[in-house]
Amino acid sequence: MAKLRVALCQINSVVGDIAANTERILAALHAAEESGCHAAVFPELAVTGYPPEDLLLKRRFVADSRQAMEHIAARSRSCTAVVGFVDGADGCRNAAGIAADGRLLGVYHKRELPNYGVFDERRYFRPGVNEPGLHNIAGVSVGVSICEDAWVSGGPMSQMAAAGAEVIFNLNASPYHEGKPDQRLGVLRQRAGETGCPIAYANLVGGQDELVFDGASLVMSPDGRVIAQAPPFREHRLIAEVEVADRSGLPPPPAIADDINAVHPGLGELDEQYEALVLATRDYVHKNGFTDVGIGLSGGIDSSLVAAIAADALGAGHVHGVLMPSRYSSGHSVADAQALCQNLGIDHRIIPVEPGHRAFLEMLAPSFEGLDSDLAEENVQSRIRGTLLMALSNKFGWLILTTGNKSESAVGYSTLYGDTAGAYAVIKDLWKLQVYAFARHRNQRAGVDLIPENVLAKPPSAELRPDQRDDQSLPPYEVLDPLLEAYVERDLTPADLLSQGHPPELVSRITGLVDRAEYKRRQNPPGVRITAKAFGRDRRLPITNRYQGPTR
Repeated sequence: MAKLRVALCQINSVVGDIAANTERILAALHAAEESGCHAAVFPELAVTGYPPEDLLLKRRFVADSRQAMEHIAARSRSCTAVVGFVDGADGCRNAAGIAADGRLLGVYHKRELPNYGVFDERRYFRPGVNEPGLHNIAGVSVGVSICEDAWVSGGPMSQMAAAGAEVIFNLNASPYHEGKPDQRLGVLRQRAGETGCPIAYANLVGGQDELVFDGASLVMSPDGRVIAQAPPFREHRLIAEVEVADRSGLPPPPAIADDINAVHPGLGELDEQYEALVLATRDYVHKNGFTDVGIGLSGGIDSSLVAAIAADALGAGHVHGVLMPSRYSSGHSVADAQALCQNLGIDHRIIPVEPGHRAFLEMLAPSFEGLDSDLAEENVQSRIRGTLLMALSNKFGWLILTTGNKSESAVGYSTLYGDTAGAYAVIKDLWKLQVYAFARHRNQRAGVDLIPENVLAKPPSAELRPDQRDDQSLPPYEVLDPLLEAYVERDLTPADLLSQGHPPELVSRITGLVDRAEYKRRQNPPGVRITAKAFGRDRRLPITNRYQGPTR
């Protein structure tokens, strides 16, 4: 058998930065050439970044992408570059360019366009039609496919194999969510079995708004074995050798110092999800031109976990805690927040909200005269805190991270223009019970209690009134979270929940809270998706909505 040496170039493209992405591609291509590779495979839309969304409606953007691909082709040498880009030569197409020896040798157009979940490619792209996708690379017949092409049984990959492909390249921008790596492996094993071909799968890595891409590029043998795999959640150039039929036209690759066919281990479930949170936060901050973040620290579990993630993502010196105690804050809240800052090595300042709170109550006193104190007075405190954080953001150039979780967002247990004020919601896709699990896991990884044990042990509270606890307003999270997961992530109706034995009054109350809070969620900052269905791109329900479904 002869060996085709392939570099899977797992790069972190920035959406819209075509010039920088092009230079990144060329650097990886030339490194692959130095490593004696016959081909270098890049992710889907590596030139433009993924997803470019409505940038694709700008004709100049599409033309710039094609021009960048032609520039890459002109700079190519003996190592064949297979690069994802947007092709506007015949409508707007999700394309792969194949280039070597200074020329663009061919272009493949993606045939299967996903239009579900976070994907809406049919809004922008025309599908390729009956394109064989076969290209001669170093004398080997290689099928070139793009992402969703691999998810269709009997689809483009099978047709490429039937047409004579010996190896299949698959360019991907496959976003991460829990369970996705195993799901991908299952799909690729199916395609390998159907086609009888080795599959080289190159995936994007990095954060982009609400999405995070985990990389974990790999090469799979026809019998479903992973023979090479890149590490997840970081850029990497994976060099693999794929066995093909012996032929005199394929020169043996030279000996190199790089590891060949290395199989980097995957991560455990919590480590994997935590790294997704860290990478998404780092890229959102840095790709949007910021270096530092500010976080309102209450001494509670949510803000503590966000601070730990931020410190891991950016470095402790770029994270600034702001403690804003009120007349209702307990002494341990301030002490716990200070202990957290010391453990993480982040700086902090204390700005009591009492002067502002008192002033607001005095201003509102004539309007509120004769009325009982209620949510209106409570939420004033939260909105003062939001104003303070944004003032610090304006003065020091910090990006403000919000600290709300998925459980609170689901039922609207937050203050609009208060604790929702900020630019990025790090844990918006974590249920409350997951927040506790991640906090404990981070402590276990550190071998010390970075997040103080008292933060984990005390009952959660917004501390907006005397002796307040979350379970005075909501069911215990052990009851609430499974109900919310069923209603939000699995799209069950109230009738479905009743059939599972949930109490009718609880079902009616919680589903009503979720539905009524849609207007709040639309105004919340973006945050990374790590579940199969997150609020935002995944779940698009009308704000004005009276549908309840059957009651029995």
